[in-house]
Amino acid sequence: MARLYGNLPPNRGFTIRRDSGRRPAFMNGAETLLQTLLNNDVDVCFANPGTSEMQFVAALDRHPAMRGVLCLFEGVATGAADGYARMTGKPATTLLHLGPGLANGLANLHNARRARTPVVNIVGDHAHTHKELDSPLESDIDAAARIVSSWVRRPATPADVGPDTAAAVAAALCADVPGDPDPSRTGTSGAVSTLIVPADLSWSPGTAPALRRTQRALQTVSHHDIDITAALVTGPEPAALLIDGTGLSESGLKAAARIQKATGTLSFCPTWPARLRRGAGVPHIQPLGYRAEAVGRQLSGIKHLILVGAREPVASFAYPGRSGILTPPETTVHRLAPDSGFDVADALNRLADAVTPDLFAPLPVPDAPPRIVNEALRTKNWAQVIGALLPQEAIVVDESITEGMETLAPATANSPAHDVLGLVGLAIGQGLPVAVGAAIACPERPVVCLQADGSALYTISALWTQAREALNVTTVILNNRSYAILRAELDRVGAGQIGPAATALLDLGQPDIDFTTVATGLGVPATRARSTAELAELFSTALATPGPHLIEAILQPT
Repeated sequence: MARLYGNLPPNRGFTIRRDSGRRPAFMNGAETLLQTLLNNDVDVCFANPGTSEMQFVAALDRHPAMRGVLCLFEGVATGAADGYARMTGKPATTLLHLGPGLANGLANLHNARRARTPVVNIVGDHAHTHKELDSPLESDIDAAARIVSSWVRRPATPADVGPDTAAAVAAALCADVPGDPDPSRTGTSGAVSTLIVPADLSWSPGTAPALRRTQRALQTVSHHDIDITAALVTGPEPAALLIDGTGLSESGLKAAARIQKATGTLSFCPTWPARLRRGAGVPHIQPLGYRAEAVGRQLSGIKHLILVGAREPVASFAYPGRSGILTPPETTVHRLAPDSGFDVADALNRLADAVTPDLFAPLPVPDAPPRIVNEALRTKNWAQVIGALLPQEAIVVDESITEGMETLAPATANSPAHDVLGLVGLAIGQGLPVAVGAAIACPERPVVCLQADGSALYTISALWTQAREALNVTTVILNNRSYAILRAELDRVGAGQIGPAATALLDLGQPDIDFTTVATGLGVPATRARSTAELAELFSTALATPGPHLIEAILQPT
């Protein structure tokens, strides 16, 4: 100890415990870390721990305010932390085992980063004296973490554990981090931070937990920028708003509706935003299409595209002979709020006040719920069933991908008011884990996970966590027995004639996957629907019954 950290006088820098029982005689580094998280309002941990994290696991018994949620795969833990933070606005923490554990969670950390979601990763590492042995799990954790993290740090001494933990939370919330030289987080509303904790720091005597840091407030758009934008939307040339971040809240959408009512300015949002308020009583906003052709039609004739907390739209992939920039050449791009680190809803309300101070757009009158006609389930009708039966204040986790790309938004536009959590980063396997986190964040609200079959298999073990935690999640697996989106992409990239070898890599049949059996084996009751009437009956029953349920919707080919 003295060799690594200098001479530490007895009992200095840690708390003597006077009580008996299972509590140790001192607060160790793991307890310092855990209590600092609690001091900073981080009280949920999605965990897949290993040996290096056992001190943290043991400390949970002494700090019951921290809720530990076991996930069978690290990608479920990271996706759940994303879903939790999208609904609460505050980070959860993940507990991951060394470099391979972090690597298993990278895809959903990528999604969290693209969604600007605050997540704090706690990654255990080997003790200092063990790293030089190059044991089997030794890896460059720091390099892996930087792929998805805007902030990475490892405490060097026991005295660093508390301050560095508080700094990790502050970095995730984009608060000011004293002594942090990295300015890249400025202007973002949420970020992934990673704290790498050597095992010997966890078992060593700890120091006092750090106190809470102050979160940085969202930035305010200047009066000058509001005036310039007001001139654009009231000018003679057609303009449109592309809105993201807090602008997709009910307040922001009502302001956008006022602007459109007064000036004719259209409003769009990203194809799959991190969180979007929708449904009855909420003004409609049109998502941009996934395909470049669709976006071209939507923006045709627009001379000014104003980004309000949004990025300029680009194609997800490159295609031979096509531009990746989706804004038409004749359209000029302007930025009212450069990103969602700005108070986008406030900017929209101030813009609405500038162009129409006395006008309030009437809310759309909901149409009657569509009548469900009993027929075989297909791409064009399954979403109508969900839209007709969606409950009030549902949280809809949308990873329907191909099956919902053109059908889900219109089918749910007049459903009771709800929130939609989208696949911002396009790394599939997000839906089931995000539903776990959303259900833990909002236990009083029903969670509906609309999940493509192929991507469900990436993180199917999330069902076990749903069962273990008795979460009110209704999952609808949209089973078309194929990677349908990849079939479309194969055509679009001009790869030539599609033969049996290529077809086999996109086919999920032979054998068919029985999702009801898989779900039941993981502890989730499951049923199967082949018609709209069956889906309506099973969906209604699942919503009315506490706990998780899965419905396998067998979709017939179009």
